[in-house]
This record gives sequence, structure tokens and C-alpha cells, in this order.
Amino acid sequence: MAGAIIENMSTKKLVIVGVILLLFQAFSFMVGGLIAPSPTTAIHYLATKCVDTVKHHQNTKWFMPWGPNQCDKIRTFDEAMAKKIEANNIVFAVHIPLPNKEMSPWFQFLLVILQFDIAFKVYNQIADGAMVTIDVGLAYRDDTLSEWTEMAHSIEQRKLNCSFNTAKTFENEGRYYECDLLPFMEVGSVAHKYYLLNIRLPVNEAKKINVGIGEIKDIRLVSIHQNGGFTKVWFAMKTFLTPSILIIMIWYWRRITLMTRPPVLLEKVIFALGISMTFINIPVEWFSVGFNWTWMLLFGDIRQGIFYSMLLSFWIIFCGEHLMDQTERNRFSVYWKQVGPIVFGSFCLFIFDMCERGVQLTNPFYSIWATDVGTELANAPPLSLFFSSLLSPSSPPPLPLSPSERKKLRYET
Repeated sequence: MAGAIIENMSTKKLVIVGVILLLFQAFSFMVGGLIAPSPTTAIHYLATKCVDTVKHHQNTKWFMPWGPNQCDKIRTFDEAMAKKIEANNIVFAVHIPLPNKEMSPWFQFLLVILQFDIAFKVYNQIADGAMVTIDVGLAYRDDTLSEWTEMAHSIEQRKLNCSFNTAKTFENEGRYYECDLLPFMEVGSVAHKYYLLNIRLPVNEAKKINVGIGEIKDIRLVSIHQNGGFTKVWFAMKTFLTPSILIIMIWYWRRITLMTRPPVLLEKVIFALGISMTFINIPVEWFSVGFNWTWMLLFGDIRQGIFYSMLLSFWIIFCGEHLMDQTERNRFSVYWKQVGPIVFGSFCLFIFDMCERGVQLTNPFYSIWATDVGTELANAPPLSLFFSSLLSPSSPPPLPLSPSERKKLRYET
């Protein structure tokens, strides 16, 4: 392999470059540790039980848990039974954020996790493989006096995975099951100040809807969003580093083109890696502050996928070009057996991501974790284990040497 430009640098220049990079890295760690706040914040909500007095509801009315136009509320389901209120007329209402607070576009995303408080009853236990059907609507507004505008509405199913660690006897009635958290909603941008969730648990015994799910007492939600202060520091660092990386990349390629020989493969791959690094660092997130771009999370995943694919390809070619086997490579076609699985794996991950965040562009309540097949795929062993077997040499591993063979090899070397 012809010597790459980085291999022809003097020791002094390499030390200077290494020290500068270490200083930049130390500075970045100090900014993140001393200036930036924690990346995310989690807020807990307890859904308010509102009563829908309309017998044939059309989901056109939004129920507020508090405020001047708050709904008619009940505390427990025992109160609902005393007032002869049916389960289909109960709406769980959650206002995001809490009173006297407001959301901001600097929060970047909104992730909501669901948990049911289910009490044990001997004659109303959770059936095996029980599925909860949720009729949920999401609305928003930017003024406390304006009307709510529907943002999304969907009927979703979530599988209950609960356990009861004590004996299932009459003495233990009223104790709560230990249930896993359920994925509920993810919005790729926070373009509005106030959000409202209305959740219904429709019951239809004839169609086996919400039958065998136990005695649900309450619904708890946990919302997770990115901190605005962290977002500002993150944007500032990306805005500062992007021109620096771009200038270094242009300087590097200019040095390559000034040489009398054509660029070697390793130099081309380093330049391509610089392009992918610049692409992932371009602060396009600034536009998400002023525009309702719900696809920013998906776009960020695509940029990361391109960068990591290029980084893996770079290390494959870097190691291959430095193998001391007197084989002339310096051609991208030589590495198709190694780079091919990386491209295939990246494409599979892209399809998997489109099945999650791609669908969430139109339905924020969709989750691939809600299905058995999706959960098995998500919990599957990392694809890197599969790719590492493909990237390994095709020759079989060497057999163990006997003591006499090891002694002979030691003397020969």
C-alpha cells in the first residue's frame, strides 16, 4: 500500500495534533459536566377520572383534569358503582405539563410511559396473556383560553405482564400487582405549550374487549423530555464544532490533491468518514425550535446509522490495508465481503427503525414493543454478533499446538 499522508507526518506534528484533540475532548467534557444540566427530565402524572355524561360519546369533547373548565370527577371506582356510572363513561385525563407550567420547543421530544395500578381480586384476576384495549386521544393548545385541537387519536392494545408475589387468597385482596411499564406515546417535537391526553378503557364482554384485565384502580404516566438548558448547550457545541470539522476536512483533501500521486483507498475512506461526521454534526436541530418537524428523531437515527456504518467500514479497510501479507489491495471491491454485511445490517436496522418511528409520524401511540413479534425482534441478540462472524476470516481457526510443536515454533521464531 502506498503511504497515506497521515503516515508520512512527522512525530512532532502527530504529537501536536494528538494534544489538540485531547484538549478539545477535555474541554467538551468540562462543558458537559460543569455547564450543561442533566439531559432529560421525568415527570410523574396520576390520571384524573372524569365522568362522561353523554351516553353515546363521539370523542369530540375534551376533559380537563383541573382549571376553570374541569370535568366532573370521581375518586374511586367504588364511587362510580355507587353512582351507577359505567366503565365506558369514565375518561382518564392527563394534562401535560403540570399546573402553572408550559412546554417548550427546546424540549425536542416527548416520551410517555404508561403503568396500571391493578388490585388483586380472587374473582377478578388477570388472565394469562391479557390485552388492554386503550382508546386514547391527544390534543394541544398554545393558550389557556383557546379550544383544544386534536393532534392524534388511536385505539391501541398493550399486553399486561404482571406478577403477584404473595398468595392469591381473600386475605390479600386489595394488594397491587407488580406490572411492567408499557410504552405509550412518543412525539418527535414539542411545538406546543400544552397537551391533553384523554384515555378510555372500553368494555365489551361480547367481543372480549378489556375482559380479564383485573381491577384497574388508577393509571399512572411518566413523561420524559429533553431539558431546554441541555439542548442549548448541545446546539452551541454542534454549531461550534461543525465549521471546525469542515475546515479540517477541506484542508485534508486539499493536501491530498496537491500530491503527485492519486489518492489511495485509505485516504478516500478517511475523507468519506469526515463527510459522515460533518453530516451528523450539522446543527439542523435549530430548525426544530421554530418548525413542527416531528421527523427529527427519525432523521437523527438515519444520520447516526450512516456515521456508524462508515466508521465500521473505515476500521475494516484500515486493518486490511495494514496487513503485512504483501498483498496489493487499495481497491474498494476487494472488501465487498466485509463491507457488504455492514451495509446489509444497516439496512435491516433502518427498516426496524421505520417500523417504530416511521409509523409514529402519523400515530404517536404506536409501538413495536406492543406486539410479541416486535418485542422478540427488539430483544434479539445484537446484530453485531452475527456480523462479527461474517467479518472473521474464512479459514478455520488454528488447532491447539502440542508442547513439542510450541517448543519448535519458539526456536524457529
